[in-house]
Amino acid sequence: MGSLWHGFADMGAVTDTGPFVVARGDGARIYDDAGNEYLDATAGLWFTNVGHGRTEIADAVARQLSTVAHYSNFGDYAGDVLIALAERVAEMAPVPGSKVMFTSGGSDAVDTACKLARRYWTEQGRPEKRIIVSRTKAYHGMHIGGTALAGIPANKEGYGPGFLADTETIEWDDAKALLGLIERLGADNIAAFVVEPIIGAGGIYLPPDGYLREVREICRDHDVLFIADEVVTGYGRIGHGHWFASGRFGLEPDMITSAKGLTSGYVPMGAMIAAPHLAEPFFAGGTWWRHGYTYGGHYGAAAAAMANFDIIEREGLLAEATRLEGDLARAFAPLGELDAVAEVRTGLGAVTAVQLADPSDAPAAVLRLRQHGVAGRAAGAGALQISPAFVMTTDEVDEMAARFAAALG
Repeated sequence: MGSLWHGFADMGAVTDTGPFVVARGDGARIYDDAGNEYLDATAGLWFTNVGHGRTEIADAVARQLSTVAHYSNFGDYAGDVLIALAERVAEMAPVPGSKVMFTSGGSDAVDTACKLARRYWTEQGRPEKRIIVSRTKAYHGMHIGGTALAGIPANKEGYGPGFLADTETIEWDDAKALLGLIERLGADNIAAFVVEPIIGAGGIYLPPDGYLREVREICRDHDVLFIADEVVTGYGRIGHGHWFASGRFGLEPDMITSAKGLTSGYVPMGAMIAAPHLAEPFFAGGTWWRHGYTYGGHYGAAAAAMANFDIIEREGLLAEATRLEGDLARAFAPLGELDAVAEVRTGLGAVTAVQLADPSDAPAAVLRLRQHGVAGRAAGAGALQISPAFVMTTDEVDEMAARFAAALG
């Protein structure tokens, strides 16, 4: 029995079979410690947007670490690479003049946004606005805040009641449910609504037509902050020339949480992006926000992010994400005819889900995919996740679809 405790795992089963050791990556493929090759269906865990094996990013991190690895950015401390990265992310943000607070990852970013929502209303003289609203099927990380907001019941079980007070959950696809909650509890008591543009870990569900804009307008009309959780969708996965899904849908969120594609997973990093009016009370002077993380804005991670963005821009990978939207829809739609498949959800960026007819078959299906040369995972109730690196070619998409069909047919 090894010493490593895996996340989201039945450790008894892992101990029985042994871990699946990823030894190397190259582009949209990974290799195990026996040299076997697999198409990476999930870009790691939604994050390897530029593909594996990018030595340019490794070299940028090495140069930074050999100069100064990191220093606190509390108070007035900062690194030049961190300042440059903040400006670059702010320019990508759908709301001009946004401010950026860096974190260690997506869960940190979600907790940061929830804390800022409540603190902002306190600064506005409205401390009673405390309730944070999320949706069924939602995943917002595994810190205290994200766990409390989870719309996946299994992720909340076993911790006791009252994990985080003043949270509410509504149905994931019904904008009128949000309006009804606001009317029932009173807008004066609700701080924010947090929403994934595409539900990720909850099963890869695309938003119903018009849903995102409708809930955005409801929040605007009732003075409720709108937080777009773009940990999965941020930094190009939605394509069509937009760095964020919020841009593609014209949402103008009050806050965005992000991570994953920020560095393409080469080094851990996250960011909370705040619209100017959220930041204004804290930038006006005389007000401290006592919040931050030791490794938030790590200089090595910032160097990785800068190199990652250089690759995305130089190679036109936002356009490649758009191309993948069409490739995935064309290649995977026929799998919906298989008896083992209930439906295929696709058509929004480099994201697709193959929903199994029998959700209980998901663990076995993931192993069958591996036997056919695909590294993947299941999400929600039996949805097989497809979220490849933007560098996956059209031929590789077709190859991956054929391997899925062989594993599920």
